[in-house]
Amino acid sequence: MPSSRLLVLFGSQTGTAQDVSERLGREARRRQLNCRVQALDSYPVVNLINEPLVIFVCATTGQGDPPDNMKSFWRFIFRRSLPSTALCQMDFAVLGLGDSSYTKFNFVAKKLHRRLLQLGGSALLPVCLGDDQHELGPDAAIDPWLQDLWEKVLGPLSVPLNLDLSPPGVPWPSKFTLQFLKDTPSSGPEELCVAGTDPQGPPSELQPFPAPMVSNQRVTGPSHFQDVRLIEFDISDSGISFAAGDVVLIQPENTASHVQQFCQALGLDPEQHFTLQPREPGVACPARLPQPCSVRRFVSQYLDIASVPRRSFFELLACLSPHELEREKLREFGSARGQEELCEYCTRPRRTALEVLCDFPHTAAAIPPDYLLDLVPLIRPRAFSIASSLRAHPSRLQILVAVVQYQTRLREPRRGLCSSWLASLDPAQGPVRVPLWVRSGGLTFPKTPDVPVIMVGPGTGVAPFRAAIQERVAQGETGNVLFFGCRRQDQDFYWEAEWKQLQARGCLTLVTAFSRDQEQKVYVQHRLRAFGPLVWELLEGRGAHFYLAGNAKYMPADVSNTLLSIFREEGGLSSPDAAAYLARLQRTLRFQTETWA
Repeated sequence: MPSSRLLVLFGSQTGTAQDVSERLGREARRRQLNCRVQALDSYPVVNLINEPLVIFVCATTGQGDPPDNMKSFWRFIFRRSLPSTALCQMDFAVLGLGDSSYTKFNFVAKKLHRRLLQLGGSALLPVCLGDDQHELGPDAAIDPWLQDLWEKVLGPLSVPLNLDLSPPGVPWPSKFTLQFLKDTPSSGPEELCVAGTDPQGPPSELQPFPAPMVSNQRVTGPSHFQDVRLIEFDISDSGISFAAGDVVLIQPENTASHVQQFCQALGLDPEQHFTLQPREPGVACPARLPQPCSVRRFVSQYLDIASVPRRSFFELLACLSPHELEREKLREFGSARGQEELCEYCTRPRRTALEVLCDFPHTAAAIPPDYLLDLVPLIRPRAFSIASSLRAHPSRLQILVAVVQYQTRLREPRRGLCSSWLASLDPAQGPVRVPLWVRSGGLTFPKTPDVPVIMVGPGTGVAPFRAAIQERVAQGETGNVLFFGCRRQDQDFYWEAEWKQLQARGCLTLVTAFSRDQEQKVYVQHRLRAFGPLVWELLEGRGAHFYLAGNAKYMPADVSNTLLSIFREEGGLSSPDAAAYLARLQRTLRFQTETWA
């Protein structure tokens, strides 16, 4: 056995890597290993030289980028000054989480694995490549990899994890203790805990700006299948500034009916107040949580009860359940052998944590409040491309929001938490404030004057390009080419009047594709091919930058293939040379993408 001391470090953007890391920690402790679990940027990286055994759990975001909470670590670990023997005392393993529909699938995990080897570390296993696209999700790769890991760490005679090791009613200890107050606080602490700008800097996740919503306008036609909103916020006196390509993060809330349903299922009084304390030193309470806090506010603003629960949710519920039949089913869902059935019950129909709790009423009613934060993840902020420029709209920030709603085999339609919440807010009915802050996005536009830009933005993917065009036009840049696609010109042609006015002024070349306005479907890649000579001349002759934003499913690959054909036919390049040309554009950031599933 290499060591009984194990460190799990994670880089997580959406919470999956953190969830997997905490699962690793639980399994390690059940195997009598001393285990710590930390976010990479909260760990003093210089201490790695003293760690005998480290498991790195890393997601990949954007165009092969590390998550926000491991960026400092990422910069440090790739310092050229680090000696090749720096980590020669360390055994390690890397578990990656990614999406195989992206070009740089699990790029961060692969690159980190190679770097740790360069620094003298000994790999216990090949890198694990968890894939969101797999029908069973990342667990399809993680389960067998973890079994191999425990065999490496504990030897071939290690006992497989068995949920029976945790008897009913004796789960692992909760992260926090929740102490209910007998009397409601009279000072109104929640009203006093109002987010505002941080005097030390611009608004952030710890202290968002409560931005007044100015307008919330539907911009798709009444007969269009999708409700898309143009929402404007007033950011006067916020300290917020942004450039084209940046994103705004918004902290959403659960609906009042879901909060009420959750409290009823768990037997909680929404008006009761409590204080929260971590069980272990070094564990922080949720950011911005007032102390004391009401149950209603806690469930409404912090617990993501509308999310699709992960496997660990069922594992913990099984430990907490006093009901034999419910406990047996929950154990099956939490086990490796039950993953196909869990996928059928939960993942495919997108069943929420709240709906699962309603399906297991005896278990829900028995959940100790101490375990709420172990069971339900925190609501994560949602990122939206900023769709306006401060040069065109001073003190304003605009976003284009497609309201997510779709049907599965469940009776209730599935709804996106943040988009549905935003759509429900109506500033015409009274003041509305939305907690938000801004961070750099995945797209950066050229600073050099007279560099043309080609932008391909079908649907709501056009949002960051509106900000870029407004900014560039304000600076006198006229080399702006936009390929925009939607279903019908009269239903979802966002900012039609604005584009046409800019085109009339000679500030924009606009190329449109309306896929349903004729018998044969026409998409942006078809229009891109038709303008192949212009695209080649701008890229090769004038050093243009090429940008792509929108849905990740088929469009990015179709556009890339179209570009390759343009390079062959207009540039006279062979297939290998065309691929190398595209790779060079990507490497030099003259080809950038921002896509989402």
